[in-house]
Amino acid sequence: MSDHTLLTDSFQRPIEYLRLSVTDRCDLRCAYCMPEDFKGYEEPENWLTFDEIERLIGAFARLGVRRLRLTGGEPLLRRNLTGLAGRLSALPGIEDLSLSTNATQLDKYAPALRNNGVSRINVSLDSLQRERIEKITGRDCLHKILAGLMAGKEAGLSPIKINMVALRGVNDDEIDAMVAFCIEHGFILRFIETMPIGNTGREAQFLDLQPVKQRLRERFGLIEGVIPGGGPARYLKSTDGKFSIGFITPISQHFCETCNRVRLSVDGTLYTCLGQEEKFEFRPLLRGGITDSELEDAIRAAIALKPERHEFREEPCKIVRFMSSTGG
Repeated sequence: MSDHTLLTDSFQRPIEYLRLSVTDRCDLRCAYCMPEDFKGYEEPENWLTFDEIERLIGAFARLGVRRLRLTGGEPLLRRNLTGLAGRLSALPGIEDLSLSTNATQLDKYAPALRNNGVSRINVSLDSLQRERIEKITGRDCLHKILAGLMAGKEAGLSPIKINMVALRGVNDDEIDAMVAFCIEHGFILRFIETMPIGNTGREAQFLDLQPVKQRLRERFGLIEGVIPGGGPARYLKSTDGKFSIGFITPISQHFCETCNRVRLSVDGTLYTCLGQEEKFEFRPLLRGGITDSELEDAIRAAIALKPERHEFREEPCKIVRFMSSTGG
């Protein structure tokens, strides 16, 4: 492949990572993501079909996208997701297919996901206490999540990354317990700062992770580390390399200068930044007879819209769409 075909934005950042939302539905109602009474779902006829998804992702892959992550909502709610995974993992150019999930359905699907090309997963888990999980997610689901995690481990999905949204006064007293849990099971732990996306995100109890990072560094004798995956986390690891902790800090230490990703929503809208409004709609083009060459040109035009950085600190009220509508 010649270099001129590779996707770069207007700030010379290579774009090689696409997060694909296959549904905006979710079986949980995490307080910082989606309101309990949310009804604004996309109509199913507006969802990209599997054929449309395969064609569009194929075009992205021809232009240099190598990493693909299936997200939602909760992606395992999309019927026959494992079949879609198999189709996408077989596309020329796709080297890494992963999945973000809340794991409530994972015990049913873990082996099929592994057999269809999903190599690794990220699992949302904000607490190890049943009542607290119920308060955060709106559902009594800790037992389902833990069953899903163990099924994923048994199926050979690796690495398994645990994403814990750190909330001041809600679960920040469980940080050490989550570290111990992940060490015990060989999971990679990642702490995430809440982002002011939609009213739910703005109302969440933001916790600055920089002091947490320094405390854990000193307590466990951690050193700087790197984990493959193409995402925004900065990692610390144990000196023997057996345990890693990541920190995703869009507020206290943003990572915009190295941003390599865009997000495609279930209706075919490409969002070029979580914290800005720039977007590009592919569904009308896909359903209007666009050629492959024209589709590649459209992708280049969409990537050119990517802004230099978000403005979560400067304009925390800017983004009114919910995280579940954008794609994780």
